[in-house]
Amino acid sequence: MNKAEIFELINKNPAFHLATVEGDQPRCRGMFLYRADDDGIVFHTGSMKDVYAQLKRNPKAELCFNDFHSNVQVRVSGKLEEIEDKAYKDEVAAHPTREFVRKWRAAGLVPDFYNEFKVYRLKHAQAVVWTMATNFAPKEYIKL
Repeated sequence: MNKAEIFELINKNPAFHLATVEGDQPRCRGMFLYRADDDGIVFHTGSMKDVYAQLKRNPKAELCFNDFHSNVQVRVSGKLEEIEDKAYKDEVAAHPTREFVRKWRAAGLVPDFYNEFKVYRLKHAQAVVWTMATNFAPKEYIKL
């Protein structure tokens, strides 16, 4: 797969798993993608979450996307950067796939929205594509 095909797979399969580290213990949880393109892979969380504290201490992470129809897995690793831009946070929250964020915001569940709504971007990352056919082949790293 090339970079464009990887971004296409990621965007078509927005539910992914995020792996972080807490001390010497790996942590993994399901997340929901905002978008992936040449500007990076973007998702969000809340400052009240354990994942936020883990990423503050160590911004290195791995994201795992699966296309179960074609039996392809893409793992992307690198260093996450936090996006502080309020206009960008508003853009993410306004997206049609983020109705749940708007409901939280409107209900006051995120009272200090701009400080509690944490948006991350993974840029300058590397991806590894896995299939059953390539299970025993050497890894090929693809720069994103």
